[in-house]
Amino acid sequence: MSQPVAKEEAARPKDLVEPQKVDIVYETDEPVLYKVEDGVAWVTMNRPRFNNVQNSQMTYELDAAFRRAVDDDAVKVIVLKGEGKHFSAGHDIGTPGRDLHKTWDRAHILYDHTNKPGAELLYAREQEVYLGMCRRWRDVPKPTIAMVQGACIAGGLMLAWVCDLIVASEDAFFQDPVQRMGIPGVEYFAHAFELPPRVAKEFLMLGERMPAERAAQFGMVNRIVPRDQLEAETRAMAAKLAEQGRLGLWLTKQAINHVEDLRGKRTAMDAVFHMHHFAHAQNDLVSGNSLGGLDGKSMAAANKKQAKDS
Repeated sequence: MSQPVAKEEAARPKDLVEPQKVDIVYETDEPVLYKVEDGVAWVTMNRPRFNNVQNSQMTYELDAAFRRAVDDDAVKVIVLKGEGKHFSAGHDIGTPGRDLHKTWDRAHILYDHTNKPGAELLYAREQEVYLGMCRRWRDVPKPTIAMVQGACIAGGLMLAWVCDLIVASEDAFFQDPVQRMGIPGVEYFAHAFELPPRVAKEFLMLGERMPAERAAQFGMVNRIVPRDQLEAETRAMAAKLAEQGRLGLWLTKQAINHVEDLRGKRTAMDAVFHMHHFAHAQNDLVSGNSLGGLDGKSMAAANKKQAKDS
């Protein structure tokens, strides 16, 4: 005789799964700080203990901060920065605050990822928090400046690249080492637009650190200054922008972004996003882990060894 089925199980569609139960421990209730000074909104990633790696808690707070800055007519310019030694070491793939399996109120018209099976879970989540969010921020109607110090790695690149201008400290470096996971670059794939094709291949295939000075040679960075002058230089640039007309700045931004899209930036990004998720699925099939068995500690150790050996 068959056993009675629980109401919840019976009601669940056959193509859904029970969301994973994980312990999430956030080290802060304020992963993003926000302040406005002289028409400039300062949006600060505030996870310095973990080099400002991005979990969903931080990502949704960043989205709220950009929304707040856009809604405030007193704000003319938005500066994105990271608290502490580094701008951002990328996506959170190993801290106690990693919240991959947590449900959030989504910013886009997409369904929840936590109860989806197999590769669909990451595919749905990353459409929302990585590709979707970055595109939203790239298109905000006010000029944005990334103030980059120290490491700007993998997911950190996405946050810098969505900004209109990048001011970097002399000790800043840029890196996308996810080829170690068999993945062709982060989700917001702007590599071949920020860099010439052969340089982009070198950047991704070797996964080496690119110093700010070399990045500036390719136009990826606007200005480089000593670390102790980074904020002052950023403030000066933001102040000049704040004196310009609001609509003129927005139209100029749209014009340049439109040229990038005519060159295929958006369609290329869509194509590579699917390659990215094919790589995740391949990792799951081969190793049972979407990241190929790697985590934040192992990736950081490999980065340090590579920098030491180079």
